[in-house]
Amino acid sequence: MSDNTQPKRRFHIPTVEEIERQQQEAEQRLANRTDEISIDMSTSTLTSQPQQLPIENQPSTASSPAPNTQPPASTPSRNYSQNLQINELQRGNPLLTCIRNVRWNYARNILADFEVSRSLGILYLSVKYHRLHPEYISKRISELGRSYQMRVLLVFVDFQDSKLALREINQAAVVGDMTLLLAWSLDEAGRYIETLKAYEHKQPDAIRERVEEGYVAKLNNTLTSIRSVNKTDALTLATNFKSVAGIAQASKEQLALCPGIGDLKAQRIFKAFNEPFI
Repeated sequence: MSDNTQPKRRFHIPTVEEIERQQQEAEQRLANRTDEISIDMSTSTLTSQPQQLPIENQPSTASSPAPNTQPPASTPSRNYSQNLQINELQRGNPLLTCIRNVRWNYARNILADFEVSRSLGILYLSVKYHRLHPEYISKRISELGRSYQMRVLLVFVDFQDSKLALREINQAAVVGDMTLLLAWSLDEAGRYIETLKAYEHKQPDAIRERVEEGYVAKLNNTLTSIRSVNKTDALTLATNFKSVAGIAQASKEQLALCPGIGDLKAQRIFKAFNEPFI
């Protein structure tokens, strides 16, 4: 036999234990590889996001002005409840059941019985209570002082023969510079309070007298203030006498000659311009 003859190759047949060990090693390598991939992905996500500085360390730029924290001009800023404020002393008052159309809450340390706003306060009084405690309202008005720009005294007339009591209450209101409102039922008193609260920010234009401008309008307003004289009469007088001075200097006979005036109106017009004021 020649020396160059190669030995026969032996094949190793793994045992069951070796196969299980190889499978465990492969599974461990796969698990380690998965963990490495997850760590790499999370690291890349964190590094891709820009680092945000704290607010106090952020540089200010002209293109990023500070946010405006001031309220808009149309919304006045005030730390005051929009609800009607009711004094704790009024708890249990049957009047409260009649205040249904505005929100209200109890409040402490307010001088008024009902505080509509910082400038409007209401004191409440019933005639029956005044008859039992006549000194009460004067004391309350004195305590209220000038705490409110507008001070209202709301009186519930719950007694039939109330003339003398109302006279005393009216006197106290005048001395204390209070606006006096009388209500003949609890519902009416409640509506007064609701209306004052609802009209808290209402402008007075709705009730303000509309004065017309111009000479003719003022002349009409002046002459029609005389009893039974209407706008047609005022126009007739202005046409015939040319001015207020001419009307004031005219005699009764001259005034009566104007169409539609007559003796009675002429006498009233003459007296209006010639009688003394006092």
